[in-house]
Amino acid sequence: MRPDDANIAGNVHCGTVLKMIEEAGAIISTRHCNSQAGERCVAALARVERTDFLSPMCIGEVAHVSAEITYTSKHSVEVQVNVLSENILTGAKRVTNRATLWYVPLSLKNVDKVLEVPPIEYAWKEQEAEGRKRYEEQKLERLETKQRNGDVILPVINPEPYTVGYSQSSLIHLVGPSDCTLHGFVHGGVTMKLMDEVAGIVAARHCKTNIVTASVDAINFHEKIKKGCVITISGRMTFTSNKSMEIEVFVDADPFVDEPQERYRAVSAFFTYVSLSKEGKPLPVPQLVTETEGERKRFEEGKGRYLQTKAKRQAQVQPLTQQ
Repeated sequence: MRPDDANIAGNVHCGTVLKMIEEAGAIISTRHCNSQAGERCVAALARVERTDFLSPMCIGEVAHVSAEITYTSKHSVEVQVNVLSENILTGAKRVTNRATLWYVPLSLKNVDKVLEVPPIEYAWKEQEAEGRKRYEEQKLERLETKQRNGDVILPVINPEPYTVGYSQSSLIHLVGPSDCTLHGFVHGGVTMKLMDEVAGIVAARHCKTNIVTASVDAINFHEKIKKGCVITISGRMTFTSNKSMEIEVFVDADPFVDEPQERYRAVSAFFTYVSLSKEGKPLPVPQLVTETEGERKRFEEGKGRYLQTKAKRQAQVQPLTQQ
């Protein structure tokens, strides 16, 4: 990891880590989907499950990214990715990230054609059943997310501090060749890095402190983004607890170079950030002031996700403490 990978706190930018995770997932998925004779394809990112940032990665450390296919359905691949950070002076290693990603194979001849995925062999029968359950759950969540994609983030004139309008932010980016895959569509990792930048700006504006990504909750890729599109990445605060804040991020695409058409919602996600002191210690998060019925509704929905995640963590820790 080099200095140009750093964020303002001096650690590796979380968007850079997300990009590495996606690249590893794309490589193993594409390799697997082309493992049998037939039409050639490339794996496209469809969804990223909740991703936890367990430990910051420092400049000068070496990142080890490993990926494993854990489930295949007829048209999709589930990939588990682990990231280790190594101090090359001492040899010490630690886990910094764990992520689950879903890919679909797209034909190289026709990008709108989804091909069938070669099945994998499971070590035990329960592994396939557990994978099928995860597949059905993410499929349902993707559908629910798509149904609320009519939301737009509008500018607010003279907003008060700690309100949604005060910290909301947008970034506009022209998609160039270096952002794209062999198909001419944007790499999922490029999109995630831009989303993390916008979410970080929202969090920093709200807290006025150093901030760091704690987790990403389900990034859904609804539509492909083509080279030449202008994309608008918009973020807004939806929920705050005492120690964390949730930011909703949208990516809207305007295709105007080759095929003029209506703007569409391409990607959506929720990012969770924490506030840090200059010494890297957690700080209390200023509470979000909600002003409209829509903001209050989103706050309660965010609170539900926060409590659900907290309960899952406690359930995972409990068996360990009983050993």
